[in-house]
Amino acid sequence: MFGRGEAERLRRSLESERERREAADEEVVRLRAVFTASPVGMVLTDRQGKPMLRNPAATIAGHTRILVDEALEPLLDAATAGRSAERRLELVGPPPRVLVLRAIPLIGGGALAVIDDLSDRARLDAVRTDFVANISHELKTPVGALALLAETVAEHDDPEVMRRLAAKMVEEAHRAAGTIDDLLELSRIELGGDAVSEPVDTAMVVKDAVERATLAAERRHITVVVDAAEAPVVIGDHLQLVSALVNLIDNAVKYSGEGLTVTVSARRAGRWVELAVSDHGVGIAAKDLDRIFERFYRVDRARSRETGGTGLGLAIVRHVANNHGGEVSVQSREGEGSVFTLRIPADESAKSIAEEGND
Repeated sequence: MFGRGEAERLRRSLESERERREAADEEVVRLRAVFTASPVGMVLTDRQGKPMLRNPAATIAGHTRILVDEALEPLLDAATAGRSAERRLELVGPPPRVLVLRAIPLIGGGALAVIDDLSDRARLDAVRTDFVANISHELKTPVGALALLAETVAEHDDPEVMRRLAAKMVEEAHRAAGTIDDLLELSRIELGGDAVSEPVDTAMVVKDAVERATLAAERRHITVVVDAAEAPVVIGDHLQLVSALVNLIDNAVKYSGEGLTVTVSARRAGRWVELAVSDHGVGIAAKDLDRIFERFYRVDRARSRETGGTGLGLAIVRHVANNHGGEVSVQSREGEGSVFTLRIPADESAKSIAEEGND
């Protein structure tokens, strides 16, 4: 028989053991939750190197899963034997992926494999590299031309020759300035993100954009026709929308023959407001349609050189569309012209107010 004191000590010991087990169980639950919620893929193995746990981030579907598991196997074998191992795995896709696989030994046996997906980072690095290369090329051309023209001016004293060279220098300076202006505009729009929340009258957007494009149209004797009698209201950024529409009109003017017509329209289409610019110009080849909204991509570089295009205008339009939760599309056939359509979600509250007024 236990005495009263011994029984109390035993009770306390059992209670303490129960609390320790509960704390340990709670810790296991917390660790499992962290393991599951981790955005980095992880695979935990037993002492023999056999996978025991795999979190959702490491659960890669399809053929990629097979390739990753094949690459992990020797790394886990090495980690189970007590040696850390690492490998970079580049998969063609689609979509292309860049993964860094690491396996580390665990105290007490087993191993932990970490799958770090660097695809977005690699994609951004590639975009950044291409951007620097492109902008260097775009600015090098007019700057080099300015240097050459200046040297030629220094060697001549014929007033007529100097006048022509000076006009060419002004043209190249404007080309460089245009590229810089477009870069600043693109940067402003990108930094602005999706912070757009004011009611915007698309009739005013069309009016302001057409006014800004009027001079370029007049130089080419092109008539800009406006069809915005029923222009609805959207929630957005007036300046960004004007910038996007100006770029679309400017493109239409540049790639239309003299004396032709460019039409700018705004209308409601279901839950969208469509701002469209159509022309009867040279059109775009089918092979180029998927790439024209990329930075610095130009269908015809010789033509762009002639018209002064920087290859940034349509990239600006795409960013404006993204910032507004909308989209931009193009329909075009070579020799028959193009229709660019910027779709922005309509302001449903403005529609409700108009419907109440009609009642």
